[in-house]
Amino acid sequence: MTDVASLLQGKPHHLWSISPTETVYSAIQLMDAKGIGALLVMHDGVLNGILSERDYARKVVLMGRSSRETQVKEIMTRQVYYTYPGQNTEECLVVMTEHHLRHLPVMQEERVIGMISMGDVVKDIIKEQQDRIAQLEHYISWEESY
Repeated sequence: MTDVASLLQGKPHHLWSISPTETVYSAIQLMDAKGIGALLVMHDGVLNGILSERDYARKVVLMGRSSRETQVKEIMTRQVYYTYPGQNTEECLVVMTEHHLRHLPVMQEERVIGMISMGDVVKDIIKEQQDRIAQLEHYISWEESY
């Protein structure tokens, strides 16, 4: 099983974040520009929450708010589930599935060191399954040759 530290090695090292006092409009602009679906909400280097496209859709669009006037802190998800470098991807998948999450910040010593997405986790699990299948096929062909 792959651990989160290994998964992070294959990802860009930049963390995208926004201040809780910025507007939701600014957050959505940043997400669009960077091609990402969630931002860390940080204040003075401390993780305060996470803002996702889902938060925007449910807490701004559906409630008739203005994204240009609403601050990030008004709609961000405050209860942030996270992972750590030693956790494996299957454990992350369980947390993400149980809590309906698409993104997990990676914490080390109370500091955010990365973020993984459901896509990252699923790709890794599929790769592991493909590797297992290839090993089994190799074993079977080896057995048949004797």
